[in-house]
Amino acid sequence: MNDCIFCKIINGDIPSATIYENEEFKVILDRFPANEGHVLILPKEHSANIFEINPEQAGRLFVLATKIAREMKTILGLEHLNVMQNNGTVAGQTVFHFHLHLIPRYENDGITIAYKPMDLCDAQIEDMRKKLEMSI
Repeated sequence: MNDCIFCKIINGDIPSATIYENEEFKVILDRFPANEGHVLILPKEHSANIFEINPEQAGRLFVLATKIAREMKTILGLEHLNVMQNNGTVAGQTVFHFHLHLIPRYENDGITIAYKPMDLCDAQIEDMRKKLEMSI
């Protein structure tokens, strides 16, 4: 997509701090990180979100994410990491090119990723289970 900032980064039109690249993915340091070492994994093929990405490619992305996270653990000496992926504006997506965040976490780093848990009764949970039960 010609107006997608991540496509421009992938194509080399915008410089990036690339830490890894192969034929399918580009891995960069986030220019506006939540914490030092915040990494973005960008599929080179444009998909706006999880509803559009090829499932096989998503699987390969998570294999790569696991490898990168393990390297980050060794190199940065971290024990804590958030893996984030947002879909849609209400969910916090700001760049509409599927990507995965790997955010290093440290004690007292001031980052808060939280939600208020709902208190659902058994009937509500069972109703939702029936709606979502599928045969994939």
